[in-house]
Amino acid sequence: MFVSECLSANENGHLMIGGCDTVELAKQFGTPLYVMDESDIIKNCKLYQESLNRYYDGNGLVLYASKAFSCMYMCKLMNDLGMGLDVVSGGELYTAWKAGFDMSRVYFHGNNKTDDELKLAVEHKVGTIVVDNVDELERLNRIASEKDVVVRIMFRIKPGIDAHTHSFIQTGQIDSKFGVALENGEAIEAYRRAVEYSHLKVMGVHCHIGSQIFDLEPFKLAAKVMMNFIGDLHDKLNIEIEELNLGGGYGIKYTEEDQPINYDAYIQAVSEVVKQMAQERGVNLPKIMMEPGRSIVAPAGITLYTVGGVKEIKDVRTYVSVDGGMIDNPRYILYESKYDAVLANKATAPRENVVTIAGKCCESGDLLIKDIKMPHIEVGDTLAVLATGAYNYSMASHYNRIPNPPVIMVKDGQAKEIVRRESYEDLLRNDIL
Repeated sequence: MFVSECLSANENGHLMIGGCDTVELAKQFGTPLYVMDESDIIKNCKLYQESLNRYYDGNGLVLYASKAFSCMYMCKLMNDLGMGLDVVSGGELYTAWKAGFDMSRVYFHGNNKTDDELKLAVEHKVGTIVVDNVDELERLNRIASEKDVVVRIMFRIKPGIDAHTHSFIQTGQIDSKFGVALENGEAIEAYRRAVEYSHLKVMGVHCHIGSQIFDLEPFKLAAKVMMNFIGDLHDKLNIEIEELNLGGGYGIKYTEEDQPINYDAYIQAVSEVVKQMAQERGVNLPKIMMEPGRSIVAPAGITLYTVGGVKEIKDVRTYVSVDGGMIDNPRYILYESKYDAVLANKATAPRENVVTIAGKCCESGDLLIKDIKMPHIEVGDTLAVLATGAYNYSMASHYNRIPNPPVIMVKDGQAKEIVRRESYEDLLRNDIL
């Protein structure tokens, strides 16, 4: 009935998540409101971990891609579950450290890490730095030398794979701002230079081919290409690669049109390719890393809004305006991303009318969902947009000076605020008069 398994309807026809009535949550905490189901997040993490144990003898580590949704509570939860963490900025790194995360299980990404960010990573003993380019390599070696430490590294590699997804979230092809390319010899030259630095230890190779991918073949091809590169590093440079990080990008169900593959199948398919290629190239089996983010938190999250207006333009369109929009979910205006929605207080009512869900920002493009079939909507109804656990809170802005919503974690009928609602005073905190 709903695109996310963690959702249901109760006897009153209200949308339920984590044992909580969403209509009551909206009354208690106000709207807009991000709601996350902790049990669903835990279930998704364990699915990846158990699959890695089953198909690759546990010789790996699942890294949660914290850019999908990061806060101290989330970092603590991931640490308690024995997950690793993929961070892409000093802010995400600092959040993990403040939450008490085991920094040895943190992998630091980014295509333009500043010196301050690299120093922060070295000072807080980040487990591995995923180097993006040779300029960064030299800066990191200098910083490590000044601190007299040895830093574990791997390079981000562009494997030359064009994943079938939105052009803005394709990252594996040569025309990408991320990483070093295989086709032009850039990648192997980067490793040739890296092994010359005494304060850097080459541990592995990394790639990430894109996001929201529903096909197994690009992941299998990426594994094959990367294992061949590991073989080349062994044969040409005598470098023994211990870790293979294959990134993330596993698609999720935003609407009924989306048909994601069971995440278990990704790991099984990739494991088979890695084992076969290790044998063919005569190299040791590397430890496998993967970086799911969206697939762990997106299905577990919803956003609740209050309907403030219904504007019917005869023979054109009916706009339903809510008290949020592109400030709390910019994915439509960025990618025209599709979502499903439910009237939380009429979750089982028949869908009879086509409407467009509009946000409150002063932009014509501020839409959440265009042309969706919904039950009869009235001012004051509670509307839930589904599968918003990833890239909503983390990409939220203060456009039009609108404060960000809070985040509520629900589990077994209990709700806990893990990020406070911002106030107008919060908006002024760094202003200077």
